[in-house]
Amino acid sequence: MSRIEAPRDEDTAATGTLLGRLRGGLPADAVLTDPDVTASYANDMASFCPAGTPAVVVLPRTVEQVQHVMRTATELRVPVVPQGARTGLSGAANASDGCIVLSLIKMDRIREINPVDRIAVVEPGVINATLSRAVGEHGLCYPPDPSSWEMCTIGGNIGTASGGLCCVKYGVTAEYVLGLDVVLADGRLMSTGRRTAKGVAGYDLTRLFVGSEGSLGIVVGATLALRPQPPEQLVLAAEFPSGAAACDAVCRIMAGGHVPSLLELMDRTTVKAVNDLAHMGLPESTEALLLAAFDTADPAADLAALGALCEAAGATQVVPADDAAESELLLQARRLSLTALDAVKGTTMIDDVCVPRSKLAEMLEGTERIAEKYQLTIGVVAHAGDGNTHPTVCFDASDPDESRRARESFDEIMALGLELGGTITGEHGVGVLKKEWLAREIGPVGVEMQQQIKRVFDPLGILNPGKLF
Repeated sequence: MSRIEAPRDEDTAATGTLLGRLRGGLPADAVLTDPDVTASYANDMASFCPAGTPAVVVLPRTVEQVQHVMRTATELRVPVVPQGARTGLSGAANASDGCIVLSLIKMDRIREINPVDRIAVVEPGVINATLSRAVGEHGLCYPPDPSSWEMCTIGGNIGTASGGLCCVKYGVTAEYVLGLDVVLADGRLMSTGRRTAKGVAGYDLTRLFVGSEGSLGIVVGATLALRPQPPEQLVLAAEFPSGAAACDAVCRIMAGGHVPSLLELMDRTTVKAVNDLAHMGLPESTEALLLAAFDTADPAADLAALGALCEAAGATQVVPADDAAESELLLQARRLSLTALDAVKGTTMIDDVCVPRSKLAEMLEGTERIAEKYQLTIGVVAHAGDGNTHPTVCFDASDPDESRRARESFDEIMALGLELGGTITGEHGVGVLKKEWLAREIGPVGVEMQQQIKRVFDPLGILNPGKLF
């Protein structure tokens, strides 16, 4: 039996000093120290990512309180791990031992919605779906819509530069962040960007922070671009006898100049998993199901043209939705994909490899070979219009051999993506999970330059240490 060591006096004293300093500038209910509670903040939703034990969890409600936390952390040289809703899939929000977990979920106010300037000013803890519904009341929309949009926060979306189902037409989070308010490592407040439609004053520090995974500063406010609310979209479902045929349809659609609001692919494994979970009656006889949508003035005509391209690519059945309700049902099936795959074996590793659209079929075929090689269930769901695939490895975490095979297959999938001219992450970020692979993708000079940028903003290395590099 291993011996449990008592805390050292100096460790206890240091923790006491930290808590005392934090409580000096925070409300009592904003400082959490119960080990059972703080443990629940230790990690996000990624598998195979180590997480440490935080010294404390803080839940500030104001910018000034965040500044107090960072001044305290700098003074005492304590690492800080910023968090949103912890829906991330790369371990970017995982705690490190002795850190301050800085949860921003209580900073959840929408400060402004301006229909003339088409902007929203929000705090980082605002839920994506909450913002979407709020701006919808003004006839506007905030397009980025990750599958976790009912849970994930805008701050988390900014931290990981997340995407969503409608990226093929409307783009990703980075394209909608006009400006940021950021608390730096030493507690200073900096504003970047603008409220205007155009602006090129100085370096684009806003884009630098988007996707930085909390390693450069703490986002405490964001000015976001909005768009007019588009017409209600209609969805088409097309069944294919192979993944290659579905990918051929994707290439035909994009080469033909069509701009669907959504173009998503679910393979046979994913379709079955969704049916098993939600009994949605999706066609399990198909090898690949392609979902396409248009939110144009005449979506039925656009879907008809797209359906003809699907048939030319070998679709066995093309079924356009009759109305918005049926369309939403199909989209719900797509949104349930990752949850359904997680239920197959109890644990998943979700890859996030984006390849050129022209290489999408090779990515799917290669993933299938990897699944056969390691004797694993690997379902693929993809933002097909972007070439962003999510091969999802299903495994039993209690089986050491299966866990090993899962990890090895995950690495082979990422290697395949790079071989095809892709990237290791299209929208989930690097975090802990893909540190080694980021170095392979950008090379030693790229790593060195990024590390130097981090040192400028975080010279003590206290912001989300151990992530990215």
